[in-house]
Amino acid sequence: MFQGASSLSLDAKGRLSVPTRHRDALGAAGGQLTITKHPHGCLMVFPRGAWEDFRTRIAALPMQAQWWKRIFLGNAMDVDMDASGRVLVSPELRAAAGIEKDAVLLGMGAYFELWDAQAYAAQEAEAMKGDMPDVFKDFSF
Repeated sequence: MFQGASSLSLDAKGRLSVPTRHRDALGAAGGQLTITKHPHGCLMVFPRGAWEDFRTRIAALPMQAQWWKRIFLGNAMDVDMDASGRVLVSPELRAAAGIEKDAVLLGMGAYFELWDAQAYAAQEAEAMKGDMPDVFKDFSF
């Protein structure tokens, strides 16, 4: 289970350095990742095994979800973590998420979200201003 937020900077080639605390788990999975678009404007970064589970669930969706299949599956790129713990994020995916240099990597359980740092800060601030969703009504903090 991946959790926590990390502020990162992509290098000139568009590579991000995976935080040390996640490298062992990703390395144990062979360092193979899949990156694709997320409907909220960020990228989803999956260890390959978690991606294969997600891909199977998406592929099984009915025809009315065809555009979402295209978004998730059609934009997916397989990448490998290098010996230094870096992952190349393609120019197409960086552009789709508006990521130029400063980014935030969020552990979301089985996968990560990769956000442009400014976009994430703005959307988080907006969410914090609003009411919590109804699913939290009986949730105890």
